[in-house]
Order: sequence, then C-alpha cells, then structure tokens
Amino acid sequence: LTVSARDGGGLPSATNAAVTVNILQTISAPAIFERSRYTFSVPEDAPEDTPVGTVKAREPPNSLEVVSYQISSGDPHGRFSIDPQFGIIRTKKQLDHETQSVVVLTIQSQLGDSPAYSSTQVNISVIDVNDNPPVFLTKSGKVTISHTQPPGTAVYIAHAEDKDSGLNGAIKYSITSKQSNAFSIDPSLGVVNLTRKMFADEQQEYILHIAAEDCGSPPLTSLLILDSQAVKIVILDINDNSPSFMSSPLSYVMEDAEAGFLVHHIIAKDPDEGRNGHVTYHILSGNENKTFVLDKITGLLTTAQLLDREIQERYSLAVMALDDGNPALSTTQILTVIVVDVNDETPMFLKQLYETAVHENQDPGEFVIKVEAVDSDAGLNSLLRYEILPGIGYEKFRMNSDSGEIVTTAPLDRETQEVFSIKGSPSRSSTAQVYLTVLDENDHNPLFAKSQYQISVREDLEEGSAILDLFASDEDDGLNGKVTYSLVDDTFGAFAINSVTGSIVTTKALDRETKSHYMFRAVASDCSTHLPRSTTAMTISIQDVNDNVPKFQQSYYKASVWEGQSPKTDIIQIFATDLDSGLNGETEYSILSGNENATFLIDSARGILSTNTVLDHENTSSYREMASSHRLVLLASDHGMPSLNSTATVLITVLDVNDNPPVFSSPEYHIHVKESIPVGSHVTEVSANDCDAGTNAEISYAIISGNDRGHFRLEGKTGSVDLTKTLDYEDTMKFTLIIQAT
Repeated sequence: LTVSARDGGGLPSATNAAVTVNILQTISAPAIFERSRYTFSVPEDAPEDTPVGTVKAREPPNSLEVVSYQISSGDPHGRFSIDPQFGIIRTKKQLDHETQSVVVLTIQSQLGDSPAYSSTQVNISVIDVNDNPPVFLTKSGKVTISHTQPPGTAVYIAHAEDKDSGLNGAIKYSITSKQSNAFSIDPSLGVVNLTRKMFADEQQEYILHIAAEDCGSPPLTSLLILDSQAVKIVILDINDNSPSFMSSPLSYVMEDAEAGFLVHHIIAKDPDEGRNGHVTYHILSGNENKTFVLDKITGLLTTAQLLDREIQERYSLAVMALDDGNPALSTTQILTVIVVDVNDETPMFLKQLYETAVHENQDPGEFVIKVEAVDSDAGLNSLLRYEILPGIGYEKFRMNSDSGEIVTTAPLDRETQEVFSIKGSPSRSSTAQVYLTVLDENDHNPLFAKSQYQISVREDLEEGSAILDLFASDEDDGLNGKVTYSLVDDTFGAFAINSVTGSIVTTKALDRETKSHYMFRAVASDCSTHLPRSTTAMTISIQDVNDNVPKFQQSYYKASVWEGQSPKTDIIQIFATDLDSGLNGETEYSILSGNENATFLIDSARGILSTNTVLDHENTSSYREMASSHRLVLLASDHGMPSLNSTATVLITVLDVNDNPPVFSSPEYHIHVKESIPVGSHVTEVSANDCDAGTNAEISYAIISGNDRGHFRLEGKTGSVDLTKTLDYEDTMKFTLIIQAT
C-alpha cells in the first residue's frame, strides 16, 4: 500500500510511505472459543484459589491435539491463574475492590505445539465488601458564633470519606450528644445548623459529638468530637446604628482653582447617643496623590494642590464616616469630584507617524486609514477638523474633514509608486504624517529575458552539469513576485531545472549520435494561488565529440587481380563509417602493414585499393620477387583531436595469366638402347616445367617428327616413351624424335 500524507497549505506539500503487509500462512486451524467475551464476578474478600469462572475453546474437526489455556495479558500483578487443561480461572492473590474494581484478562487457547491460537476477553468484576469504615478528614474543629445569628445559620460542616462503593460507601451523619436542642445536622450533607435564637444568659459553650455511619451491612461507624468556642454575650446599650451620609456624593471644582479652595462639605448623621453617635470623617482611597485635604471633625474637603482636568478630570474618593462606639460602626460613600474644563489645551494627533498599506489596482474610494487627534479640552474647544497638506501624490487621496478617514481618489499602482508620505492637519494647529505602503496585487506575469534560447553543449558533459541559468523577472512583490521554474514538453529525461535558481542541468549522459537536438519549453510561475506564468522556447544542440571510432563494414576482405595489369589498376574499394560529424567523422584510409615493397596504394579519401606496380604471379627474373597473394592491414583514421582509428585485413590474390611456355628440363635427350629390347619396353621419359599455375601449367606431350615408322609411343600426360616395334641396328641405328610440350 502507498499511504500519502498531505497538508492543507496554499501550496500543499505531500509525502508518501510504503506499507508492506505480509500475510503469514497459518499452519493449522486454532481452537476457537465458544464466546468472544466472558463476564464473571468475585467478591473482593474471596480467599486464594477461589474459582471465578471457566472458558472453553472447541477443537477443529478431526483434531487429535489437546487444547491448552493461558493468560496472555491484563494481569501484570498475577492475581489470577487459569487451569491450562480445563480453562478454570481462579484467584491467586487477595483482591481489593478499592484498588481495581474491574480486571480485563486476555485468554489464549493453543492446540498442542501449533503456533496458531485464538483469544477471548474475560471481564472480572471485583464485588465490593464493606471493609472500610467512614473516616473524618479532620478530627476536631472550633467555631465562633454570635448570639445575634438567626436560626438556620450553618455553623459547621462535618466531612467524612468511605473508600467502599455503593451503599457500603454512603455516609449518614448524626449528633450523638443531646446537651442542647440548639443544633441539628443534615444527615446526608453533615451541615450543623442553629435551630433557634441564642440568648446572652444561656449556656455559652457546647460540645457536640458527631457520628458518621455507612449504609453497609453491617454498618461501620466513626465519631468526631466538635469543640465550640465559648461565646460570652453581654447585654448592654449596643451600638447598633451606623452613620449615614446626608451630603451629595457629587461635587464640581474648576481646574484653575487655587490650593485651599473649598470643594465639598461632607455631612453624616448617627442616631445613636453619646460616643456611639459621634462621627469622624476619613478618606479611605482615591487621594493617593494628596490632592485633597479632609477635616475629620468638620467634614470640609479642600484642594491641597493645583488641578489639571487634562491630567485627571474626576476623582473618586472613598469617604468613611466612623462613629466612636465599641465596637465602632462605619459607613462609606464614593464621593465623585469632577474637575470643570478651562480652555487651556491645543489639539494633538495620537501618533506623529501613521503606517498602513492598501492593495493596488482598487477602485477610487478605497479606505486607507483613519487618523485621529485629541484635544484635552472639552465642549466646543475639543471639536476638530482635518485636512491633507500638499505633497507628492497627495492628489490621489481625500480626507474626511470631520472623521479623519483617508480614502483613495484614483487606482494605485505599486510598480509605479510603492510608498506615499501624506501630511495631515487638524485646524492647522498640529500635524501628523501618514506613511502609506501600496500592497502588491498579482498583476504581472514573470517575464523571461528572451522568448527563446538557442544554445549548444558538448555531448561529453558530465551528468548534473549546468548548461544555462535562466532568469525571469516579476515586478510584483512577495509571493506574487517570487518566481519558480519548471520544464514542459518532453526532454527525454536529459534535462532538469532548479525550481528556485532557474539553472538548467543535465540529468544523464548526452549522445549526439542518438539525439542531436532537443526542443522544449521552460515555464516561469510566481508563487501566488493564481499561478500566472510565462514560457520561453529552449533549443539545445548537442556538439559532437570525437567519441566514435571509424568502423569498417568488414574486418576481413578478399580481393583478386590478374597478373600483368598495368599500375594503378583498381582492386577493391573498402568503406569505414564514423557516427561523429564534421572532422570527427571524416575518415582517411592508409596501408598500415603488408606493403613493404609499395606494391599497392590506396586512395586516402575514397578507400580504393589499386596496384602500384605490374604484378607477376610467377617468380621470374624479369620482376622483383613477389608472392601470388598479399595480406595487407588497412587503417581508417578520423580527423578528430585526438584521432581515433580502426583496422581491417585485405587478402589480395594475384590471378595467373598463361604467359609462360613449358620449358624442357633439357634441350636434348641422348638415349642408348639395345636392339634386342623387347617391344613395349620403356625407353626414356621427357619432362617440361611451366611457371604458370592451374590449367596454364598443365602440360601435354606429343612427337611431332622422327617417328614416321611408328617405332615409339609417347604418353601424352607423363612424357614416357615406350618401344612399339622391334629395333634392328643394321636397318636403322639412330632415331631423332622431335617432342613438343604444350
């Protein structure tokens, strides 16, 4: 399987991973459990070796193997065991519901020694036993209450925990001491409440015994002793009235008021008598800078320093009216002092320099930025009007004189002007500068320097060599102007381009003899989502390198020539081909060896081999010693640098011409015979030799004169002379035979 992971970016990236799944052959079928899941339960106080349940797996039909069982996972602490033969699960250690209430075991069955097995899941619920009593988190506590607390007030919360679950862990609270009917407890929540009003003349200290009991069977109980703090209540003239403010919580003062100016008179009344009704005044907060002074007896509030509404236009003073009771009672009031404006401030821009950006090519009216100035004064003195001061490019913008918003009046072109500096003024009393950057739109395609490139490269370039660095310019900015390069059309796997630098490199060895020209297109794209792009045509010619040896059509040639031919007679034309071009492919022929006597010559351009002398098949004294065949080694060389060459062998056979007559071994033969030799006897044998070859050298003999009476017979092939008639010395004592060899 091939799995692909792809992110969700604008230019998504992806990567692949190969997943190989090997299907293992099962040697034999396993024993299959009757259930895929078993559920059992066991009390947590069960003794060791208590049976929990039994699992059962059935053998395959006709199986002779015995099933065995084992726990494969889910019991790292070894709390259970299983009978390997019968599948009975038993407890092995003491269980604890509070530690783990459910145990999930995985049981495997196996047939004999077979590696095949099957599994089942066993869920064992550990049943809770009421073996934990409730435990109070705190053993005792103290509370203090006032006798003025109303009935129903919660005075204490008892809290106990029980580790058991269900009813075994449900807790009921109760008060076991019955010293007073003044308290009750919520049995479920453990909240101790007052049941009636407390009186000063009553018992001032109570000790409550609180029990926590769970709902198990049998129930378990814990006790908690609660010690209450003694409350001594004295019935006296109680200071039960707090002062109340009579004066207004709001005051005004001019910001140019002198120090010591009366701001406000704070008045509070207390209906209590004596010291309980005697009121003093205090500033609790809001006067950290000591701006005001408050007379604690009279309640007169005056300025302690000069005010400035533009620094702080209101003060919130927390004023307290305190009586002299025991314990003392008090009331607080937030007094707001508003500083009234005096026209003493000039307007100021919030920034001296505003920076913003706007997209190019937008329709007029595009929002640019809102500038804002403030005047610390109030009312009419703080109303502002805005305008743009004259400057370079200011006519392309318009400002709302009331709001300070700047909009365009014409489309902007980042490539013409990227940055504008605009000066604005409110009421001609303060200026600020707006620094506007025109944001790029992808309105330009990448452009190559040329619409086509024609280059030549040597065919012996190494793989990965750079042959040309392309460059395309894009007037846009950012990703809109970041150019990436790619190739389209078929480069036959010979070229690739660096997507970032535009460098075209070879991706394999080039061979001009296989392909001498490549034509494809390079594409320049920017990195925006719309992918504007442009192309340029690439024509790459492969320059020849002398990397091919001239090759003869045959490595061995046979030729023949008649002897006696005049010099410069053509014998054979040989050819060698060279796949290179130009001088690298121009072939020149020469004789490398076998022509020591310059018997032959060869046309260096055309490869025509011819005689240089008159050839003689025979060895005669008229010509130089020559054989009837000649073995020449020819060389074919190209004109490359360095030159490459190859050789071929030519066997030239000189054909015989019948240009030599037979020659007898002796011009005269003198034979002596007795007249008494019988007829048929061998007399003599003549022999002639011919320097020619073949049939030209095959000789026949004949008697052309001197045998008129037929005394002798000549064998035409062998030259043997035999007697055919009886000789008579007295008749003829001498015969002269003229024998011709043809």
